[in-house]
Amino acid sequence: MKNYKIQDSPFVVPTTDGKIIKEHFGLATDGNSEISIAHMIAPAGWSEPFQTPQFDEYTFIIQGKKQFIIDGDEIVLEAGQSIKINKNTRVQYSNPFTEPCIYLAICRPAFSMDLVNREDL
Repeated sequence: MKNYKIQDSPFVVPTTDGKIIKEHFGLATDGNSEISIAHMIAPAGWSEPFQTPQFDEYTFIIQGKKQFIIDGDEIVLEAGQSIKINKNTRVQYSNPFTEPCIYLAICRPAFSMDLVNREDL
C-alpha cells in the first residue's frame, strides 16, 4: 500500500447556482471527515445566503476576486490572498464582480451540508 494518494477524479458537487465545486479530498470523495479540500469556480454575479458553518474554512484566491461579509465587515480578496474564517461565524460569500473567481477552499472538519446552517433553508 502506498503512503500517498494522487487525486485525479475529484467529486463534482451538484449545484444550481452556476458555481463549480470539485472536492479532491473529503467526505464525498474519500470519506475523510477531518478535512475537505475543494477547487471552486464562482461565476460572475454569484452569491450565497448568509450561513454559520460549524467548521473552520480557509480560502485561497487563485484568480479573480471574492467578497465576504463577516460580522458586518465587507472584505474583498484578490488573487494571492487568503483568509481563515473560524467555525460558528456568520458569513456571506459572493462574487459581485465581472469575472469568475477561482479559489481553493479547505474546511476542518470536512464540509457537510449538515454543518452549514444556511439562512435560506
